[in-house]
Amino acid sequence: MIGRFIGAFVMQKVSPGKVLAFNATFSILLILTAILGGGSLAMWAIIAVGLCNSVMFPTIFSMALNKLGGLTGQGSGLLCMAIVGGALVPFAQGFLADAIGLRWSFFLPAACYGFILFFGLKYANMYNKQG
Repeated sequence: MIGRFIGAFVMQKVSPGKVLAFNATFSILLILTAILGGGSLAMWAIIAVGLCNSVMFPTIFSMALNKLGGLTGQGSGLLCMAIVGGALVPFAQGFLADAIGLRWSFFLPAACYGFILFFGLKYANMYNKQG
């Protein structure tokens, strides 16, 4: 909840795309800290990713539905079905952990956050150009 409250406060001043891009970037940095670090530092870095996640999903949801008009219901349904990725990525990471090791398997979620970073930057740039 702390992350969500901070995110709501920040989004009063900063565009959602920039907030999303910042949180995705920070998540990637935290994951890299966990991969390259060890012990308590790695543990706290992975836990801190949850702070970023608390802002990301509601932001992605509202950004994706922005200006859909009459298609908002369908877009919302598609987004809800897309959440299945949250079940598939941990499965794939577990497979990678068995194949190449737990530490290196964290590059998969880092890549997923890379896509979220791309989405946030694309959204921010799209609305910066419009006004």
